[in-house]
Amino acid sequence: MKRTLITSLASALALVACLADPKDDVKAAAQKLADAANYSWTATTEIEGGQFTPAPVMGKAEKGGYAVVTTERDGNVTTAVLKGDKGVLKGEDGWQTAEELQAAAQAGGGGGGGRFRGMLLRTRLPASEAGKLADKAKELKSVDGAISGDLTDEGAKDVASFGRRPGGPGPEPKNAKATVKFWLKDGQLSKVSLRVSSTMSFGGDDRDITRTTVYELKDVGTTKVEVPEEAKKKLGS
Repeated sequence: MKRTLITSLASALALVACLADPKDDVKAAAQKLADAANYSWTATTEIEGGQFTPAPVMGKAEKGGYAVVTTERDGNVTTAVLKGDKGVLKGEDGWQTAEELQAAAQAGGGGGGGRFRGMLLRTRLPASEAGKLADKAKELKSVDGAISGDLTDEGAKDVASFGRRPGGPGPEPKNAKATVKFWLKDGQLSKVSLRVSSTMSFGGDDRDITRTTVYELKDVGTTKVEVPEEAKKKLGS
């Protein structure tokens, strides 16, 4: 009788495990990160077939407040402060909005470097982005310690756009495909990998580009977010 009860319990637990939806696990972990008081992350990107390789991006975020994002190239550090849908970036003329950066670039007759630095203002915070990526996946499965799956055609096109606004400047991606992987530890999101491939047209020439971005999450609940007062004033906070 006792052995029968143990066998039945084991079978029930196995059935529950089979019925568990990995997508729900990812979304719960992403929400847990979003609900944390603060966290840090590092994002590294590798591009095959691209014109440049982005420098690693380091970020710190607090719940319902600010996010500070930095990157460094050739000894030059670029810092952006985000809050909600607003953001400012520290440039040669102090803290500037995306509109001010664009105006300065146009006035200077160039601004390629400013444009790339300005991309920092379009940084998507991992806590919110992870849940959205899970929603864009066709199906998620647990494989080799990670939860992974392909994105839908529309989802792949969105992540392949590099933050490009519909109808905005820059090439529109074609034949986009994307795969996402999530790593969870004790119900907490610890790592996300997004691999995107698409065909982009530059100067009339089509070029196949594959981009892989890896987010490493850390210091959840122990991160200290320090925001310069000048940035807060510029943001109207």
